[in-house]
Parts: sequence; C-alpha cells; structure tokens
Amino acid sequence: MKNKTFKYLGLVFMAILTFGCQNLEQPEFSDFLYDGPVITLSTPSPSGTTVVRSKDPIASITIKFQVEDDLGIANITVKLDDAEIANLNEFADSKLVIIDDLTKEVSTGNHTLTITATDTNDVVVTETTTFEKVDTPPYIPIFDGEKFYMPFDGDFSELISGNSANEFGTPGFTTATKVGTGAYSGADDAYLTYPTAGLLGNEFSGTFWYNLNNPGTNRAGILTISAPDLSNPLPANGQGNRNFGIRVFREGGANQSIRLNVGNGTGNGTAIAARQLTNTSGWVHIAFTINQSRARIYMDGVLERETTITGLDWTGCDIMSIMSGAPRYLIFNHKSDLSAMDELRFFDKELTQNEVLKSVVQGSKKFDMPFNGNYLETISKTDATVIGTPTFTTASKEGSNAYVGADDAYLTFPTAGLLSDEFSGAFWYNLNNPGTNRAGILTISAPDLSNPLPANGQGNRNFGIRVFREGGASQSIRLNVGNGTGNGTAIAARQLTNTSGWVHIAFTISQTKAIVYLDGVLEREIDITGLNWTGCDVMSIMSGAPRYLIFNHKSDLSSMDALAFYNKVLSQTEIQALIN
Repeated sequence: MKNKTFKYLGLVFMAILTFGCQNLEQPEFSDFLYDGPVITLSTPSPSGTTVVRSKDPIASITIKFQVEDDLGIANITVKLDDAEIANLNEFADSKLVIIDDLTKEVSTGNHTLTITATDTNDVVVTETTTFEKVDTPPYIPIFDGEKFYMPFDGDFSELISGNSANEFGTPGFTTATKVGTGAYSGADDAYLTYPTAGLLGNEFSGTFWYNLNNPGTNRAGILTISAPDLSNPLPANGQGNRNFGIRVFREGGANQSIRLNVGNGTGNGTAIAARQLTNTSGWVHIAFTINQSRARIYMDGVLERETTITGLDWTGCDIMSIMSGAPRYLIFNHKSDLSAMDELRFFDKELTQNEVLKSVVQGSKKFDMPFNGNYLETISKTDATVIGTPTFTTASKEGSNAYVGADDAYLTFPTAGLLSDEFSGAFWYNLNNPGTNRAGILTISAPDLSNPLPANGQGNRNFGIRVFREGGASQSIRLNVGNGTGNGTAIAARQLTNTSGWVHIAFTISQTKAIVYLDGVLEREIDITGLNWTGCDVMSIMSGAPRYLIFNHKSDLSSMDALAFYNKVLSQTEIQALIN
C-alpha cells in the first residue's frame, strides 16, 4: 500500500515538472479571467438615492470612490452624463487608488455617473449610478436665534448658508429617521467638519436627535468645537485642549452618559446628564444651552443637569466636528460615533426650556407647510396641487409669507404616511369672512358614495376629519371626526371676527378624545369612539372641496400660516411651546 502511494505522488510531481507552474502575473495555460478591478463608490450613492439640493440652479457634488486591483490599475475614467471629467493613469499606488476630491458642478435634473477602471491585464470594470439635483427654496429659520440647520436628508448641507460640510471617512445615512427622509449614520473614522465663522457668541445652544449605537468602545465624540492643542509633545492618544470651546461626548459602559464640557480660556467644567442611554433607548432629543455663567443639558425637554461655569471662550475654535472628537478632542478615546443623528441645529442664544420643548415637538412633525412664497411641504419636499388662484401675503405670522384664500381656490395634498391612530394639527389663522359665513379650512375625508349625492356636493363625515367655520359676523371654529359609522363635532367656545387678527388654532385627536385649542387655551373637548381614516387619501387645505361641500363649506378667503401635522396627541404644554 505504501509503495503504491509513493508511486502516485511521484506521478503527480512529474506532471507538475512537465507542465510547469502557473505564473500568477501572466497566466499561460488557463482561460480563467481575473476578477479585475473592484470599484467602491461612496458619493454619489451606488443605489441611486443621492439628491443634491440647492437654492441655486447650479450646485457642486464631490465624487468619492476607490479602485482596488491585485495586479495593478492601468487607467481610470470618470464620465458625467457621457462627458469625460477625469482620465487617470498615474498612481502613487497602482493597486489601491482613492479619489475623494473630484468636484463637479451640476445643473437641476437627473444625472448619470460612470466610472470605468482597467487593470494591467486589460480587464475592464464599470460602475454606474444616478443622482438628482433638485432646486430647493431657501430655508427660513423657524426658531428665534437659529443660525445652523443640518437635517441630513440625503446630504450634509447646512440649509441656512446653503454650504455643505466636509466629509472624512465614509459617513452614511439611514432612512430609519426621526424627522424627514434621512439621518446621519456613523462609521469608524468617519465624521463631518464645518467652519464656525458667524456661529459663535457669548450665548450658545444646540439641539439634535440622537439614537445611540455603542458597539463596545464605550466612548465617542458627538460635537466638538475646540481650539488646536499646542502641547509639546501632544498627548499620546491625540489632541485634547479643553480650555476653549465646547465638547459634547459620551462615556460609560452599556449605560452611556451624555456630557457637555465648556472651556473658559484657562480651565473647563463638565455637565453630565443624569439620565443614561443604552442601545435600546431609541431616538432621544438632546439639547444644551450655555451662557457666561451656566451650562445646561436637556433630554426630551427635561432639564438633566445644570453646572455653574465662569465663562465661555471661543479663542481658536474655527471648526466644528460632527459625530467625532477628531481632530481636536481625541484624548480619552473620543473618536467617531457610530450612532445616528438627526435635525442638528445651533443657536446664538441660550434657549429657554420652553424653546427646547418646541424643538422636541418638531420630532413628531410629519407635515410642514410654511407658505414662504410657495406651497412646498418641506419634509417630503413635495409641492401641493394648486386649485384656482390662491395667493400670498407678506403680512405673515411666521416666515416671509402666508397663504391668502380666494374664491374657488384651495390646495390638495396626498395623505400617504401622514395618518395615524393619534393625530394633531396646528396653524395660524387670520379670519376674512366676507359674509358667506361658512368655509372649509382643512378637510381629510373619504369620497361620498351616496346615490344620489347631496344637492350641494359631497359630505361623507363618517371617515377622517374636517376643520371648518360657521356662524355670522362671529365665527366658531369646529372639528368634526368620523369613527367609521358616525361622527362628532367639537366647537370652540371662543368666536372669531374679521378683527381678531392672527390666532393660533390647534387640534388633537386620539381614539377617545377630540380637543380644540385657540392660542394655547383648551376651548372644547369631546369624547369620541374612534378615528377611522378609510378612504381618506387626500387632504384639502383652505376649502371643503371636493369632499366636504355639504352645508356650503367652500373655499376660505382667510389667511393661513405655518401649517403642521403631528403623529401624536400634543399636550397643552407642547402646543403653547409652538406658539411661544
């Protein structure tokens, strides 16, 4: 048996000598093709979901990708809409080429990006993706003192300035957001930076939504506005100058505490939130406020910790880092945060607790139409359908403009994704009653399938909701709610006239209660036996048309501003926060 085995091995060895070994650099006896270059595209997204938003018709996009090949890369070409924008054939490392600074201006519309890589064995690989440039109206701040707003809806744009943050590593996005269509998703060694010019002052506040993902590193930087560390030598694990600026970071084990460190120029102090977070905490609203004598941390609108400080000194704090301590607060291992962040805002004032609460309420907002010269719903970035000729007025309550009604004029908008078992709405309203004495204000109704229809139009009140007004010179605001088989109406006690001016109207609905508020005051509460949205696929704004024309609830000639809907029952305190 042993002799036979040696004989077999000898034959194998002779075969190897006879036919030779395969040269991996230049195959001579195989038709097998190498895999070729591997293209990894970061920006725009290979999934085709990238949207470049700008108020200008031309905007820039920075294209980021890398190409790897075991043999070596001979050539890389990049085409944008079939026009070549780069042709590369000289590389410091021909086996790994990283491109992170290829910037190109694009116009409004859809675009196609094609990257082609050829290796030294003439194997060609192509990667193609699409993206869209969208014109976005200028963002008008909704908070007093708001100077910075980054919603992370598919890009890293700061909407007040229109400028984009600088990206380091490969930060990403998640569609499991708190507000809007996207949220920041952290990655190892990934973060953003942004210049602080024009943002810093003697008072300073920040707010954001945060969803902890602590994989066991137990420490991370969240927001860093620090001066360079001029120590010589530097600390072994990186810069760590805490005497200037601020740092928001987290520490702990499975239970993480959010901490705010403030530098006064010669020393620093830290406020540590009492409440701790875990990986199952979900989205939590974090706010911090700073003046020259105190620093505060809030979570979900609750004051968690207040610390006395002796000043706030911004000397040398020319950049901020988002979702990392890098590059200026790496001491104590405050590196990149793998958590998610949404709706980041900074303010040049110390926010009150009421203002913090208003920011928290924004987290349940699902619809926002500010009427700032257009009919854009700003969360979905979708325009309402315009019926007739409504107009705008600059005599608005918030922002630059407000809606003004006209005969047979109104807006419609699809309700997909907006309706829930709990539902609230809020808006500013300035009555203009020319004598018709009735009008529809908000209508989310199912079609009326009666045969024949009521003589004066559709009027199915058993599904959805209707906000309308009735009366004479004094008008009452009414909320009608359908439960599937019947309906009930809450009538505000306070009445409005043409001289009432701007009045804040809010309503909240659960499966058991419907409440109407005027200027934050509870006007009427009724018991209901359910809320049924069956068939309610469209809403009408400032009219009962087309689905609630019964009883003459036609177009409203009044003004409306700052219309918003929420997927929860707002508390009276939250409604008052919206007003103030």
